[in-house]
Amino acid sequence: MSTDLTASPPAATEVHRYAEALLAHLAANGTAPPAAPGFRDIPGYWLPPAVEALAAILSGADPLEPLSRAAGRDQQRTALFLCLALAVSGQGSRIHASWLGTAFGELSLDRPVTHGQRSLWLAAARGAYGPAGKIFVLRKLDALAVPDHAPPDQWIQALVPGEPSVVVPPSLADFPEMAEIPELARPSMAADRLARLRGRCAEITSARQAEHRSSPPLDNPSGTPAATWADNEPLAVLRSLIGLGGPAGPMASLSTYLLDDLRPGADPHLAAIALHVAAPILRGVAEELEADSRQEPPDTLTVPLLGHRIHLRPEGPDQSSLAAAENAIVTEGAVPRPRPWAAMALIVVGVACLAGAVAATSLLAAAGVAMIGLAGWQLWQRRKLIEADARFVAAQVSELKELADGAVWALHAYGREADVRATQAADDAAELTRLIRRGPRAA
Repeated sequence: MSTDLTASPPAATEVHRYAEALLAHLAANGTAPPAAPGFRDIPGYWLPPAVEALAAILSGADPLEPLSRAAGRDQQRTALFLCLALAVSGQGSRIHASWLGTAFGELSLDRPVTHGQRSLWLAAARGAYGPAGKIFVLRKLDALAVPDHAPPDQWIQALVPGEPSVVVPPSLADFPEMAEIPELARPSMAADRLARLRGRCAEITSARQAEHRSSPPLDNPSGTPAATWADNEPLAVLRSLIGLGGPAGPMASLSTYLLDDLRPGADPHLAAIALHVAAPILRGVAEELEADSRQEPPDTLTVPLLGHRIHLRPEGPDQSSLAAAENAIVTEGAVPRPRPWAAMALIVVGVACLAGAVAATSLLAAAGVAMIGLAGWQLWQRRKLIEADARFVAAQVSELKELADGAVWALHAYGREADVRATQAADDAAELTRLIRRGPRAA
């Protein structure tokens, strides 16, 4: 401020008290307090004449004299005070065209957006100043070429966060691993992202959606006290201007505000303006996604099946790659087993015991029979394992052939889906472009 308020504390208290009552009445029902301003002027301080000018505007009187005094002391704060106060009261159409430009100042990509600029931005987006106010903010943003200062992926992630890592089309539902192959994944991912972008843009530009999801209007005909509006930025800035608010919160950059306004759940009025700013990026991205969606599926493809690389052709799986995979299955499935030396030794010893039992006791004969029986059991177990290995190998080979044939049919189905996907992508891109052209007035 350009003056020391401590030199006249009673006068400062009076103007602050009246200004606080004025804001409360404006937020409640859009009118000034019934009592006339009863405070003294403070030389060099812009607020007293600004409050007088606002009261005169609301009552229909001529505000020129106090307005001139206030602007002479602090033109920007006076303009900001009047613009926000009239917006909060629901009478933003009463502002002079020059006030908005003076109050807003200059936006810059190198400096944070001030709380005053953001509050005017919010008020204009919600229609507080009519179409002219919204166009004013749009021109301010258009002049800075904001999209060029943030990577395109940031704008897309803001619009459609949480995208899937892979999209499995219906044709590959039984072979989800094929959906991860780049040649097949790119068209599906592009079509899915394009559809999600179209849906989000439709949500932002839908007049019905905006009507149901919009934030509370800046006027407050229900009579809610101004104190409950502390989270509303225009009113918070007003309270700070007249010395009633606490310390201002952190300010963000222009790109940060715009990206936040695009995220799901953001105020639809702000989202519509941010979408207008991001429109050049979205048009370019839509063209790229549509082109990727039209990518023809390959005629031949190498896919992983049961851990083996099988080359697929339109007429069926490649026999050489299939044979190589079968040989690998046989090699891996047939566990090499050593000769049954233990069983053979038991048989030899058992026969020896039987032979010796002729000249010796029957106990030796029993031992020989037991050894021969144990050897036979070991040989039988070995045979069962070999047969199990053979059955496993045969099952793996059969499953591999079945999967290879199924993968070929899935690739054919994917090819038939390509035409449908390309047509849908073209429709999505055209609709996305149309939605962007509608502009923020649609919301």
